[in-house]
Amino acid sequence: MLYKPLGQTGVSISEIGIGTYAYHGSAALLRRAIEGGASFIDTAESYGTEAVIKEATQGLRERVFIATKVSPENYRRAEFLKSVDTSLRKLGIETIDLLQLHYWNPDVPIQESMSAMGEAIAAGKVRFAGVSNFSVAQLEEAQRVQRIVSNQVRYNLIDRTMEKELLPYCQANGITVIAYSPMSKGLQRILDCDPTGALAEVARATQKTAAQIALNWCLCQDGVVAIPSANSMEHMLDNLGASDWRLTEQQLAALNTRIQFRHRGKLDQALRKYVPHSLVRIGMQMLQRLPRGLRRRLT
Repeated sequence: MLYKPLGQTGVSISEIGIGTYAYHGSAALLRRAIEGGASFIDTAESYGTEAVIKEATQGLRERVFIATKVSPENYRRAEFLKSVDTSLRKLGIETIDLLQLHYWNPDVPIQESMSAMGEAIAAGKVRFAGVSNFSVAQLEEAQRVQRIVSNQVRYNLIDRTMEKELLPYCQANGITVIAYSPMSKGLQRILDCDPTGALAEVARATQKTAAQIALNWCLCQDGVVAIPSANSMEHMLDNLGASDWRLTEQQLAALNTRIQFRHRGKLDQALRKYVPHSLVRIGMQMLQRLPRGLRRRLT
């Protein structure tokens, strides 16, 4: 497993981490991933996975970098600090390595949230401050109060929205990008956008799986780590195999030019942010029943 710097902290994290959104696997599976080198685990108070991470990391704390997130409804100072204490208890640790604001909340001044973050850091309950789903303007505002070391954003072969402004800004300012949904909503979604079979060609040439190619594409970007999710040993080991090697410039060019991708507009991003996850799941199930060509246009 290769490691990348976390911002300008002097700390490095595994470039393939473990995403635990919708995780329903066992603690043993998480431990196997940690033993395989994926020492970076990401969760959130809203995921309901902090308890299984506690079980998985018993006796391994010195080998694991744990990140969690505060939900937007807890951004006021009192609720923020209470949320930190609750996560510490559920995770069974004394210090959260990376605490992230889950989304921008326009109803709470960012100065209040970042000041509370600073209090938690000063108290030794948090090591580093990060954010998730923040724009460049929001990052700049947050950093006026507290140094931000990471921004967790959706990024994959077919959704490159952040490449326009956010990725260059983070790279120029030493902010690590944590790519969530690096496989989109599943490999089939990426294959739907690959009409000429570029992914399969590169997989054959490298003797890697298509999923590993998609993940490694993310890792080839400077300052980017990825947190794929997996609920089976097969998928977890496949994810781990995406590290420790790199695609060539020619292979990257083939993927970049032949796989169809999009930059989402503000309306699209807002809908995805505010539509309930239950409706999103239903929509995805309906989408999979459509012909491939139509799925490609809609995604």
